[in-house]
Amino acid sequence: MNKLLFLSLALTVAVQTALAATEAELRAKAAALVAQMSVDEKCAQLRNEAPAIPRLGIPAYNYWSEALHGVGRNGRATMFPMPIGMAASFDPELVREVADVISTEGRIKYEASKKLGKGWRWCTGLTFWSPNINIFRDPRWGRGIETWGEDPYLTGVMGTAFVKGMQGDDPVYLKTAACAKHYAVHSGPERLRHTFDVHPSKKDLFETYLPAFEMLVREGHVESVMGAYNRVYGSSASASEFLLKDVLRNTWGFKGHVVSDCGAVCDVWRGHKIVKTQPEAAALAIRNGLTYECGSCFQGLKEGLKKGYVTVKEVDDALTQLLLTRFKLGILGDDAACPYKTYDPALLCCDAHRALARKAARESMVLLKNDGVLPLDPAKGNFAVGGAGATDIFALMGNYYGVSERMVSYLEGIAGAIDPGMGMVFNPTFLYNDEKHINGFWLQEKGVIIAVLGLTGVYEGEEGDAMASASNGDRANLALPREQMLFLQKLQDARRGGNKVVAVITGGSPLALKRIEPLTDAIVMAWYAGEEGGNALADLLFGKEDFTGRLPVTFPESVDVLPPFEDYSMAGRTYRYQTKGIAYPFGFGLSYAKFAAGAVAAEAPAGQVAKVAVPVSNVGKTDGTAVVQLYVSTPNAGKGAPLKSLVAFRRVPLKAGASTTVEFTVSEKRLMEFNADGVATRAAGELKFSVQL
Repeated sequence: MNKLLFLSLALTVAVQTALAATEAELRAKAAALVAQMSVDEKCAQLRNEAPAIPRLGIPAYNYWSEALHGVGRNGRATMFPMPIGMAASFDPELVREVADVISTEGRIKYEASKKLGKGWRWCTGLTFWSPNINIFRDPRWGRGIETWGEDPYLTGVMGTAFVKGMQGDDPVYLKTAACAKHYAVHSGPERLRHTFDVHPSKKDLFETYLPAFEMLVREGHVESVMGAYNRVYGSSASASEFLLKDVLRNTWGFKGHVVSDCGAVCDVWRGHKIVKTQPEAAALAIRNGLTYECGSCFQGLKEGLKKGYVTVKEVDDALTQLLLTRFKLGILGDDAACPYKTYDPALLCCDAHRALARKAARESMVLLKNDGVLPLDPAKGNFAVGGAGATDIFALMGNYYGVSERMVSYLEGIAGAIDPGMGMVFNPTFLYNDEKHINGFWLQEKGVIIAVLGLTGVYEGEEGDAMASASNGDRANLALPREQMLFLQKLQDARRGGNKVVAVITGGSPLALKRIEPLTDAIVMAWYAGEEGGNALADLLFGKEDFTGRLPVTFPESVDVLPPFEDYSMAGRTYRYQTKGIAYPFGFGLSYAKFAAGAVAAEAPAGQVAKVAVPVSNVGKTDGTAVVQLYVSTPNAGKGAPLKSLVAFRRVPLKAGASTTVEFTVSEKRLMEFNADGVATRAAGELKFSVQL
């Protein structure tokens, strides 16, 4: 670098440093703006569609934007796997990198919308309502596909990594603003969410439903939290003094803003009937800690002020906090000191982002069964690909998606991986529900049939989105669609003739796959893999890369082994409490490499961190990455204690024949339990540490 350029860059950095404000200074600016507003202006600003106030230099802004697995609902963007798939990677560094890319593309799209005069539109802003860190407690819940699985610790670690990638690492300014949702105790049924009242035990509340939120607040410094639709202990989660004041702000020290789920404030009086009128509902929400709403119920806020249901100071405090977020984003007053103002538009959907999507998809896929058929040889054999999922782009997308112009279907990925001269046929199959139209394959030579089965977003998702769901987006059972089972059964003649069948399962939640095990030679859980799903699958099937995905959620044998969907007790749920009917356990996944763990050595004195070491070896003939999962159990803790709990994990690359010792430091907080009053104590009884690979 020449001396003149170096001096110029140094001067630029010095000027930006001098211009940079402290958070206290930005808060003072926000308060000064609020002091100049009329009551009408204040009330209008406390909704997701905030109008412009030209006399104060405040542009119109819509706070509602989505970034679940890429910039969503706003045109072209890099599409990554759904969170449930990325959770299977057990790779928080990958998740942070993915979120950093999403926030870069979010900035690019925001600036483009602003230049077009459309910066006020829905899903064009920088306040992204992601991640969803609810616990996937029941596999029937349609929105479990948006979560990071059933474990509180895994959810917290992955969600925190996502927040850090979205928000950047500047001490004051935000790259984008992330949002932890839906706070709290929210995981279906979808059809009841506007009226449901949840009364979990305090033990379940603090050990299962709240830890991820606490981690995102304390460690991720998440800027925003979204309140849920349902009630908790009789109070709307979007207007709960206990949740929003006592726990979120007073106990955890949350400093950001809180938004309601869309329409949740109206539910306070229409659905839950906690109060009788709209003004009372709006006032109750603000008074109990909500900052602003998504919806229209705050139309009654002015009347609530007039009648004394809420004070001007409470409204001013909420609005000051909300405007502070816009100042921290550098989008009020066009703050030149914000380090995230300019990104090259060419980065949108660039090759590097696409390569990361492929890596994320590879790390997400889980090998559930392999009777020696995998990896496939791209230069040997006959290949047949079947099933509508092989070409259905929606099988890659999930929900809350953006749109890529370069989606790679599973058929395309497989076709691109095989060598010239290898035979390949395609049969869409199971497009009809009657058996006579469901055909097997005819192969001239023995070969491998790759059947792409499973679900898409028409079967599972949010209320109103999953059009083929008879349960408002949820699923009544865990079975594959009938025509898919008929198709697999049709393939058994081909198997008896010496052909092999590899089932690739799409979807975002557990399916009852034990029924298909006897009908297949290998099973891959591919989730909703994003735009590079086809290439990622081919990388794995043909052995270019090894499988490293591990299940972030338990796969039950059938819906019959589950407790009632409406029951929020954790008894009998997830790997921490379920004792029967498990088809594939949490943390399970096969690899081409073969790993072994030695004896666990642990020191866990009371009041101190635990130090745990375990030798891990690759005893196979293939290089690979072990996903070392550390669990703790307390066999003598008594009734209500989890069977075991994940407390640490690490991905460890190992060459064939290599060994290493993996060391973990586990904080005292990870070893705590809560009593019936919600008081934390050290887990009773001797701590037992175990490892799963």
